[in-house]
Amino acid sequence: MSSPDRTTIPAPEPTGAPATDPGGPTGMLATWLAGTTLEDIPAAVRERAKHLLLDGVACALVGARLPVSRVGVQGVTALDDAGDAVIIGWGGRTTSAPSAAMINSSFIQGFELDDYHPVAPLHSNSLILPALLAAVPRIGKVPGTRFLLGALLGYETGPRVGLALHGGEMLSRGWHSGPVFGTHAAAAAAGTLYRLDAAGFEDALGIAGTQSGGLMAAQFESMVKRMQHGFAARNGLTAAALAASGYVGIKRVFEREYGGFLSTFGEGHSPDPDQIAGTLGSTWETERIAVKAYAAMGGLHAAIDAALELRHGLPAPAEDIEHIRVDVSEAAYHHGGWQAARPLEPIGAQMNLAYAAATALIDGAALLDQFTAERINRDDVWRLIERTEVRHDPAFDRLARDERLTTRLTLTLKDGSVRTIEVAHPRGTGDRHLSNTDIATKYRDLTHALVTPERQAAIEQAVLGIDHLEDITELTDLLTPEVRPALG
Repeated sequence: MSSPDRTTIPAPEPTGAPATDPGGPTGMLATWLAGTTLEDIPAAVRERAKHLLLDGVACALVGARLPVSRVGVQGVTALDDAGDAVIIGWGGRTTSAPSAAMINSSFIQGFELDDYHPVAPLHSNSLILPALLAAVPRIGKVPGTRFLLGALLGYETGPRVGLALHGGEMLSRGWHSGPVFGTHAAAAAAGTLYRLDAAGFEDALGIAGTQSGGLMAAQFESMVKRMQHGFAARNGLTAAALAASGYVGIKRVFEREYGGFLSTFGEGHSPDPDQIAGTLGSTWETERIAVKAYAAMGGLHAAIDAALELRHGLPAPAEDIEHIRVDVSEAAYHHGGWQAARPLEPIGAQMNLAYAAATALIDGAALLDQFTAERINRDDVWRLIERTEVRHDPAFDRLARDERLTTRLTLTLKDGSVRTIEVAHPRGTGDRHLSNTDIATKYRDLTHALVTPERQAAIEQAVLGIDHLEDITELTDLLTPEVRPALG
């Protein structure tokens, strides 16, 4: 059996080969997680991770007092009102660690402003930040350097598991991809705070994998889409805590041919286990995580970019446009190409290509105001939705993996002229990523009306200087007080 004293075992040096323990074999990912230190990670990657954390905090503050979040807090705390894990923005209200991970994650996911991985679709901050914050009271004093390392190892783990499942194919099959491979991101992050050794990380990854799941039908009108990454954050945290206590998980969960993670979730579409550990320490997925410029599902961003470009020179888009055609890949078509109908909930609007293109064409924006119930119900946008056709272009499925968000938007105007544009890399991805300065600006823009200027500045300073914090409670104390509602 693996050692039950994993919270005090020093992390081993990476060996470059699978380790073994009496409980079974340990895979390369677990070995790398246990052996990696903050100093092993390039300075630019560490700096990017701090800014990703700042974006996650901004999204949590926006989401904390949304109507859906109030319902979630009420429902969860009615069931589970005992514990000392903080709920962000609720003035000292606490719950158990697993419930806090779930609730705080739902805040980050609360208005579709949070990060996403363009190739392996998941929302990393909604998995990692809540699991880390919830683990802290159970562990005691956590220095900022350890917290940052946990975030980085989570940022590296989730996308790699997603790449092994061919990312967007999970969406095409109806899985909510993030909660499927997000449990491992949360387990890696929380396991870092528990100081798991290689065998402990192996157990945590195995326990996380057997709790994965999530249905993409949640996107249409339910509230639960906002919390499904929270289920994964909770489950990954639980996996790390169990492993720290010596509870043995599934060994080599990614490699098992029968009942393993990849063989089961990837059945029928050739999962690639080499994607998990093949580039550890040389390619940094943290740098590929996209920070959103728009309050919508990532698969809509290229269409929004195209709409914002094509609206120039159209004095009255709702009247000038006769027909809109949106061509996308299979994953984007299944995820966002469904036929919108009234009444449409904000969650549905943020997942629908026709709505996103129409409102961007009319308003010239796709942020909070464009996805309120009042905006969604106006007739001008529905007149354009009725003229919109979304099509799957199989040619986009054959593009290089990092170009499969490619979207073509074609407008036919009432004078008979046609305008078209193709966007391969939406703003926030690839060479169009938001810079660290852009992320800081986004944080300030989103939070200036929610907290006092002094608190806003203190949070930013704490997050961007997290590696200088002696105790992470310096940050949690700033996140705990009440915030103002983002939508009034």
